[in-house]
Amino acid sequence: MHKHIEIYTDGSCLGNPGPGGWGVLIPGKGTAKVPDVRISGGEDHTTNNRMEMMGMIKALEWLHENINEGELAETRIIVYSDSNLLVSTLNQGWKRKANTDLWAQIDKLRAWLHIEWTWVKAHATNKYNNQVDKLALAAATTAKKNLPKDDY
Repeated sequence: MHKHIEIYTDGSCLGNPGPGGWGVLIPGKGTAKVPDVRISGGEDHTTNNRMEMMGMIKALEWLHENINEGELAETRIIVYSDSNLLVSTLNQGWKRKANTDLWAQIDKLRAWLHIEWTWVKAHATNKYNNQVDKLALAAATTAKKNLPKDDY
């Protein structure tokens, strides 16, 4: 497998639960020749873990929508997340106690892909992780601004 794509995902929540956001960054430096991709979104009432998972889901959805199946099957995908819970669950088969709806989506989207799930330290020296953190926080802030003041 000579092609690879690196993906950074993050989630943020202002309160837990509270308004939250997710972010995805796919730097255009991989060998699969994807452009720089930055996407984000938010929800009014959610948890940090759900937003971390939504970042992964949205990244995998982007791959399925923008790269043909044949090329995806031949591409090594490296997903970086600062969520030890998610990375350990995916790598070590930890029990899934909550958010089973999102786990089902992740399983469906990753079913035949070659994915390496990699933990990266949050708020440290990895510039892409810091950028995706800002995307997620901005989306959470936008979700909070759209709520009436008495909803949070």
